[in-house]
Amino acid sequence: MPTAKKVAVIMGSDSDFPVVEPAIKELRRFGVSVEAHVMSAHRTPELAAQFSARARENGFGVIIAAAGKAAHLAGVLAAHTTLPVIGIPVKSSTLDGLDALLATVQMPSGIPVATVAIDGAKNAALLAVQMLALSDEALAQKLDQMKQQMNDEVVEKDKQLQLQMQK
Repeated sequence: MPTAKKVAVIMGSDSDFPVVEPAIKELRRFGVSVEAHVMSAHRTPELAAQFSARARENGFGVIIAAAGKAAHLAGVLAAHTTLPVIGIPVKSSTLDGLDALLATVQMPSGIPVATVAIDGAKNAALLAVQMLALSDEALAQKLDQMKQQMNDEVVEKDKQLQLQMQK
């Protein structure tokens, strides 16, 4: 059963879809409803502002924004909502995503954007799930299970390494 709050995944261009697809898959794996849209901070600023301003009333709990180069999308969305906004800087051919990282992370006081690594869509999704889990016990339990599974996998890999070291 999907959680009550949805997550919006907004990308500045349809060419960003391969970057955000892991976030969409991860959100769905946790049973979180997700909508994806293309909006531009520069080409459709009114659309982005309207979407963000109405996001809470439209059932969203978190917004994830992915953009490259002059990556102002997350900031534009954050300027028009009090919902948490998570920025994914997208690697471009020009500066390997450093420009997008700096544009996403360097926000003015009062307009926070949580920022993940360049092309870090999976972590953006997990951060969104953690935010939603603050008021959703079922999601919190799924996160606990995921952390335990990661722990168990590492312990098993260490056991296998120790066996190889004995040879």
